[in-house]
Amino acid sequence: MTILTMPGSSGSLDYASDRQMSYFGNRYVLGLTLTAGIGGLLFGYDTGVISGALLYIRDEFKVVDDSKFLQETIVSMALVGAIIGSAAGGWLNDVHGRKKATLSADLVFAAGAIVMAIAPDPYFLIFGRLLVGLGVGVASVTAPVYIAEASPAEIRGGLVSTNVLMITGGQFLSYLVNLAFTEVPGTWRWMLGVSGLPAVIQFCLMLCLPESPRWLFLKHKQAEAIAVLEQIYDPERLEEEIDQLSLISEEECHSTKSSNRYRDVFMTKEIRLAFFAGAGLQAFQQFTGINTVMYYSPTIVQMAGFRSNQLALLLSLMVAAMNASGTVLGIYLIDRFGRRRLALTSLTGVIVSLGILSAAFFLQASETVSTACNAIACKTGGTGWFAVVGLVLYIASFSPGMGPVPWAVNSEIYPEAYRGVAGGMSATVCWISNLIVAQVFLTVVAAVGTGGTFLILGGVAVCAFVFVLLFVPETKGLSFDQLDRLWKERAWGSGSGSEALLEGGGRF
Repeated sequence: MTILTMPGSSGSLDYASDRQMSYFGNRYVLGLTLTAGIGGLLFGYDTGVISGALLYIRDEFKVVDDSKFLQETIVSMALVGAIIGSAAGGWLNDVHGRKKATLSADLVFAAGAIVMAIAPDPYFLIFGRLLVGLGVGVASVTAPVYIAEASPAEIRGGLVSTNVLMITGGQFLSYLVNLAFTEVPGTWRWMLGVSGLPAVIQFCLMLCLPESPRWLFLKHKQAEAIAVLEQIYDPERLEEEIDQLSLISEEECHSTKSSNRYRDVFMTKEIRLAFFAGAGLQAFQQFTGINTVMYYSPTIVQMAGFRSNQLALLLSLMVAAMNASGTVLGIYLIDRFGRRRLALTSLTGVIVSLGILSAAFFLQASETVSTACNAIACKTGGTGWFAVVGLVLYIASFSPGMGPVPWAVNSEIYPEAYRGVAGGMSATVCWISNLIVAQVFLTVVAAVGTGGTFLILGGVAVCAFVFVLLFVPETKGLSFDQLDRLWKERAWGSGSGSEALLEGGGRF
């Protein structure tokens, strides 16, 4: 067994980096993870369901059908709410705890679902979308942090990635629900209103679950924290975890006297470096094009020459299923392969697939089709399927790596007292990037063509690869204490951090 000793600390902080608790080894931890992950399900469902619901909203409200602005507002208002919710959610997490933040998000989300279901006009609907977005934003911050803080280090990445699986599963579920309610009176009201049910279920389950043990320790509620930890660790390891938490809690109390933690994220060098890495990952996750694929996959398929709506929707459903399946692979790999290596491998596939997509659409644009030739048959016979291959390869490459890695990394790299605030700021970067991509994709396509757009995204993916290579350290298997010392070493030199970080991790 490899023992990593953390120098410069009082007491014993030996940490076994090769412990082998399995993903399914503790039902209590898995139950916490799945309950918290319902927030991810709401996240994914809301981002996917609106594409189908909007068709029927346009049928009911002529003013929406006549206004592209109203259509865009209905779609994007949830993203605006998520930006606000994620920013406020970081503060809510740190001040009131992960459990109360989750309960608050559920209440707001359920209220938004009810408002949408009974909306008498599109403006009331937009307000409901804002409420739902607020709930999603808070949940996007809270769920990964709550899971990470209750997880043993050796399976933390896989458990946090379960939340991403719930997101991708929610997107897939939204497509199925859209199909299920197409013939039901009040179609879009059911599509949007049914999302309140998981929020109510999570609210009820969370009432029975504890607060994060690490947050409890930070708030000097040691007895409550130990009661939770006893459900997670065996007696020998429990003592080790309590010693680490006691030391971390003491250090945090001495180092966090400032009342402006948002400012501290930028003023404290080690936190600033961690935030740069975490927020950069979140931004690149969006700017490498994942939500252009998820939001516009039917459009992309039709751009490739497949004009049938049914075939486009079927292929899009397959894309969503692949996205969820790839996340399952990511759960398996992230604690074995490592976050950094998984992200780099994922980005390599993303770069290749975006190159294929770009080439397919450039070839399609350059084809000279005679008037005697059936244009659709010509395009789908070659370059259309070439584009579909690129789309499939993109999802297969992205979903196991750049899907879960940014969320896993952001749930673990910040000091205890700043985990909510810094995580919330990073999630805000994610939502802002998401909004930008969703708003400009079709405009960029109109300006430079589909091939040129995917070429631009490929260039962004190359930048993302370089970013990960230079600025994102390996965090696989590190305790939260070791992660704190890793960033101090990067900020101030080897004298302030661990001299033995991780097998294969090295110094970055």
